[in-house]
Amino acid sequence: MVEGPMTQGAGRGSDVWHGAGVTGSGLVSSGAMGPGAAGDAEPRPEGYTPTQRDLPVIGAAPTAPTPTLVDTPSPVADGEQGPLYVVGDVHGYLDELRTALLNQGLIDTEDHWIAGNARLWFLGDFTDRGPDGIGVIDLVMQLSAEAAAAGGYCKALMGNHELLLIGAKRFGDTPVGSGAGTASFQAAWLLNGGQRSDMERLQEHHVQWMSRLDAMALADDHLLVHSDTTAYLEYGGTITDVNDAVTEALTHHDADETWDLFRKFTKRFAFRDDAGAMAARELLDTYGGRRVVHGHSPIPYLLGEVGSEDGEDDAPQVHGPHVYADSLAVAMDGGVTMAGKLLVSRLPLPA
Repeated sequence: MVEGPMTQGAGRGSDVWHGAGVTGSGLVSSGAMGPGAAGDAEPRPEGYTPTQRDLPVIGAAPTAPTPTLVDTPSPVADGEQGPLYVVGDVHGYLDELRTALLNQGLIDTEDHWIAGNARLWFLGDFTDRGPDGIGVIDLVMQLSAEAAAAGGYCKALMGNHELLLIGAKRFGDTPVGSGAGTASFQAAWLLNGGQRSDMERLQEHHVQWMSRLDAMALADDHLLVHSDTTAYLEYGGTITDVNDAVTEALTHHDADETWDLFRKFTKRFAFRDDAGAMAARELLDTYGGRRVVHGHSPIPYLLGEVGSEDGEDDAPQVHGPHVYADSLAVAMDGGVTMAGKLLVSRLPLPA
């Protein structure tokens, strides 16, 4: 990271654009791209095998896109709900995602849903930094349809990197008001792990699917969000209000409005410091639930074990979700981009 390790108080401060990169937000700046960033020639983590680039895009035909739970409600057999699972940030690491889902008994070796009426939530950030973000999106879309047909569901939340990719696709180099100079989505996307191969394979049905993702959800007393920030409070006092406000903003196709969403949902560390429990409680009191479950901030970064979310020190030891803020918050980003771990966990967590 340029300008030393990043900190951001309680996650309420503004993200700042310096030159070509965003700092104070967890997104890397110029000269500090993480593993897998465009043009990065550094080796992948040991043992990692990138997936094929010429894989067919599921639902590529514009007349028949792959159905998802946005389009198809999930039937629940006999009113019973299956176990609940959550997935942390994937960031294009498709092989690691397949392995993690297979290990939890959610998919078979052919990547098909075998978990019946189980419920699966992805916490966002499917692309960037890793080699196959579009492959990740295609798999999530496929599992959404298969889980619904089996009486369960597979759903996903909007992450800040979904907003970044949507902005790069829609607005490219169009200048946006970053608050500290002129920036563009294209520049921010490339400097924060954007993969040109993802952009080449990105199709309109992918963009439409991402743009309709919810920002937050409540499942079994767990408030699910992507970012460890209280910025959600700026968009409404109920989960429905927040989700509607974010979806509505993206329908405007306005670069500055989309940038403002991206900037706010890139904030982090709201639950980490002395006032963290109070911030978590504020979200829970407003939207419901007993625990906030989030991705966004890699656990080694959250704990200060590395200087940034793209830390290249010795591989961090991540064994599972991190419970903190007086047990009111659960961090689910295991730091797969820094050779950590892609987490798929059943909720509630064991006591």
